[in-house]
Amino acid sequence: MILKSILFICFSTCMMADFAGQANPLYLPSPLLLASPPTSTFHSLFSAASPSTSLPLLASPPTIYYNVKSYGAKADGKTNDAAVINKAIGAAANAGGGTVFFPAGTYLSGSIRLKSNITLYLSPGTVLEAIDDPAAYYKPEPNPYDQYQDFGHSHWRNGFIWGVNLHDIAIIGQGFIYGKGLTRNIPRDHLPKGLGDKSIALRNCHNVILRDFKIMHGGHFGILVTGVDNLTIDNLIIDTNRDGMDIDCCHDVHITNCIVNSPWDDGICLKSSYALGYKRATENVTINNCVVSGDYEEGSVINGTYQLFPDSVRVSHTGRIKMGTESNGGFKNITITNCVFDHCQGLALETVDGGDLEDVTISNITMRYIYNMPIFLRLGSRLRAPEGTPVGHLRRVNISNIVVYHSASRAASAISGIPGHPIEDVQINNLQIFVQGGGTKEQAAITPPEKENAYPEPTMFGTLPAYGFYIRHAKDITLSNIKIRCEQPDERPAVALADVQNIHLRFMDFLKNDDQSLYHLKSTDNFSLFQSTPVPDQKINHIEYMKL
Repeated sequence: MILKSILFICFSTCMMADFAGQANPLYLPSPLLLASPPTSTFHSLFSAASPSTSLPLLASPPTIYYNVKSYGAKADGKTNDAAVINKAIGAAANAGGGTVFFPAGTYLSGSIRLKSNITLYLSPGTVLEAIDDPAAYYKPEPNPYDQYQDFGHSHWRNGFIWGVNLHDIAIIGQGFIYGKGLTRNIPRDHLPKGLGDKSIALRNCHNVILRDFKIMHGGHFGILVTGVDNLTIDNLIIDTNRDGMDIDCCHDVHITNCIVNSPWDDGICLKSSYALGYKRATENVTINNCVVSGDYEEGSVINGTYQLFPDSVRVSHTGRIKMGTESNGGFKNITITNCVFDHCQGLALETVDGGDLEDVTISNITMRYIYNMPIFLRLGSRLRAPEGTPVGHLRRVNISNIVVYHSASRAASAISGIPGHPIEDVQINNLQIFVQGGGTKEQAAITPPEKENAYPEPTMFGTLPAYGFYIRHAKDITLSNIKIRCEQPDERPAVALADVQNIHLRFMDFLKNDDQSLYHLKSTDNFSLFQSTPVPDQKINHIEYMKL
């Protein structure tokens, strides 16, 4: 049997050589004999061969590869290879599916349109580079619902690599997607109109895998997926100039082992817009083992130098994990665990457009050098949605096992609903937070504006009247086993409450100055404090105003 296998491989190699140069797919041995596409060392095996080279000795169906160079791709970084890339994709799709193979090289290209049952394989040394020619991209398709979300969320055809109404598609391999010619829709970039604005854009697809490649300078979005189900995103590095990845109105999503550096916008962002023309929640999502950052120069994460921006460069330091702002359909059944936040903003859970954000578990997070709130929960009434949409709910959220170092002094963690619409059923356990401190007594007296219908952002309230937690319009809240330390003295309380019902604090660990109160309570019902020295245990049924 071993001898037969050796003879078969030799015979297959000879047959491949006989058919070199023909624009047909190459039938390779099954995964039992060749588990993955060869790298550049084996590029000679990938010259096109006739289907007749497949042999009946195989134990499983052959794997079919369509080499874009066999269809005329130059890969010289100068020629627009879009036509031949799309020709290879079309050939594979017409045959029922297959893998479109990119040998090492720089493929300058405009729009690349995916089709069902297609895998793009980017071998090591491959660069797919977006051309800076507006004529090379499909124009944005009409969307009668684009008034309910930003322009970028409403269109997909103007992506660099895009697909609509597809199934069983993948982009894999260790190559690069370089959005050099993409816009991020910011006037100060002075780019021509009509360029593509996202690296990968998918709508209404299912069974999708994105794995192992890198995105640099991805445009408005490195990845935008809308209405995509059964989605796996694994082992990507995204080093980009706006959002890393936006997961919009998607079900059954697994994001794992990704590194996202996005100084000017969000790193990993869940959304539920109205772009599909109806409300659809983003639900059943896991985000595991990821790193997000927001203060490294673009490209320095991919090349491994991790260069921080100098102080002279104005950067928003975003780079976070977020739910919102587009939130028509809401968010349900979400877990985020084992993630690192580095030189960026913190967690943001926002629903302001009528959707329900509920059943969320977040655990095992470390944060260093956080530029505003470590934790931001916001229920609002912006209601950028069809007329008559009611305010949604934010409820049933568990956050545990968090370490935060060097968090911004002016922005405590916040849980903020709006009058008549409280945030409900939140448990926050096992936190260590080290804040910069430096707050004043005058700041302790601040009453932040409500801004019920404003864009949700941790900076929206300005400086807060607490250095640990500011909780307003909320009920059924539990905080336990929380230690907060200030790097310099802070004269604000650790916790400030306003219009809160049923709040229970356990094992709180704060340091107290001689004349400082640690808890400020306004319009608070059913408050309890237990084993939280130096303040004695408390149980209060109702209080309009009190300092402890």
